[in-house]
Amino acid sequence: MYKRTSSRDYSPMVDVEDSSGLLLENEVNKEMETTNPSWKCSLPHVLVATISSFLFGYHLGVVNEPLESISSDLGFSGDTLAEGLVVSVCLGGAFIGSLFSGGVADGFGRRRAFQLCALPMILGAFISGVSNSLAVMLLGRFLVGTGMGLGPPVAALYVTEVSPAFVRGTFGSFIQIATCLGLMAALFIGIPVHNITGWWRVCFWLSTIPAALLALGMFLCAESPQWLFKQGKIAEAEAEFERLLGGSHVKTAMAELYKLDLDKTDEPDVVSLSELLYGRHSRVVFIGSTLFALQQLSGINAVFYFSSTVFKSAGVPSDLGNIFVGVSNLLGSVIAMVLMDKVGRKLLLLWSFIGMAVAMALQVGATSSYLPHFSALCLSVGGTLAFVLTFALGAGPVPGLLLPEIFPSRIRAKAMAFCMSVHWVINFFVGLLFLRLLEQLGPRLLYSMFSTFCLMAVMFVKRNVIETKGKTLQEIEISLLAKP
Repeated sequence: MYKRTSSRDYSPMVDVEDSSGLLLENEVNKEMETTNPSWKCSLPHVLVATISSFLFGYHLGVVNEPLESISSDLGFSGDTLAEGLVVSVCLGGAFIGSLFSGGVADGFGRRRAFQLCALPMILGAFISGVSNSLAVMLLGRFLVGTGMGLGPPVAALYVTEVSPAFVRGTFGSFIQIATCLGLMAALFIGIPVHNITGWWRVCFWLSTIPAALLALGMFLCAESPQWLFKQGKIAEAEAEFERLLGGSHVKTAMAELYKLDLDKTDEPDVVSLSELLYGRHSRVVFIGSTLFALQQLSGINAVFYFSSTVFKSAGVPSDLGNIFVGVSNLLGSVIAMVLMDKVGRKLLLLWSFIGMAVAMALQVGATSSYLPHFSALCLSVGGTLAFVLTFALGAGPVPGLLLPEIFPSRIRAKAMAFCMSVHWVINFFVGLLFLRLLEQLGPRLLYSMFSTFCLMAVMFVKRNVIETKGKTLQEIEISLLAKP
């Protein structure tokens, strides 16, 4: 245990003889509190962190175009099970990585966690690129998956903890934008795969460059002041606050941390799974895991999986269809970035899930036998693009930003790890069962179920989610602690 001692005094005690000095200090403090810290100080640190999100998106899409060439070169062409494993083994690795992400982020710090996330991505991508058999390819993809599972929760934690309150939503949206850019980069880099023999190996090797930049860039980035404070490293926390917010805002930020620390002196340092599920913070953990579950049950991955078929039926080449989907995703993410700190997280979530429900209803309408063929195709394509766009407006970026905001600092990393594990489990089962359910239930009933889940999400958000726009993490935590 570290003893929390500071190189500065954050106590409210003053010398009564120095009343004139106190009045002057109060005026200065009031002026500081009415001005926001410069967002330029924390922006470089956030941009380096979002490289992990770029890698996440890249590795999600890197095998889509080259899969046929990979299966032909490695000798499992036509084996749909083997091809499915190449795509989905990352999910197993991601689940394992997400399970350990909380312990790694709390034990080693946020910066070291990013570097540990980059290492398996570099090693796994290299192994995948040199693989000459299915087993070696699966090993490389699994290693990449562990980095993919570790990266997103740590990125959400870090961006939330180093960003000033008034731009935290905007900076949090960078995570979703970086993921979109990674997906689109994988698509464009994979285009020559049908014309250049062995190009799929280059697709894997190229990903080692941003992974190395992430590992090296973190040496220059600030550590999370909240994590340093939890470790008892008060002077280091002050120094990092000064780098991220500017010297005039250090005193206020540290005072809020001390207030929270005094409120939680009776809580143990170790966070157990039983505490997350049944302790005093179980409600916020339930809200977080349910949001991630509803995000996946909305059908977003099913839409991504099935979009190529939708566009092919409309006579649109799959490459062009994927570009349309990627542009819709990116456009929605950019709009979310602009609106996040203006309209707030809760309103974006509500309208996003409402829009997704309507888009799914369009998909249901497209299956009607009473519509002309052209009208049905227009509804299907329009519904697909509208669904992706409205997802990117709120349901995509908001949960990853909102949850680190509402989780108390003591449980933040472990709670994010638990919620991301729920995300990956639901993601896996949706991907596993989607085609089977589509065959047995038909698109009309299945898309109706997805639309229903979107409407359930609207009701859940309306009843349970609080607005965090413009509040510091300490203010949010204090307000939640005050609730019975």
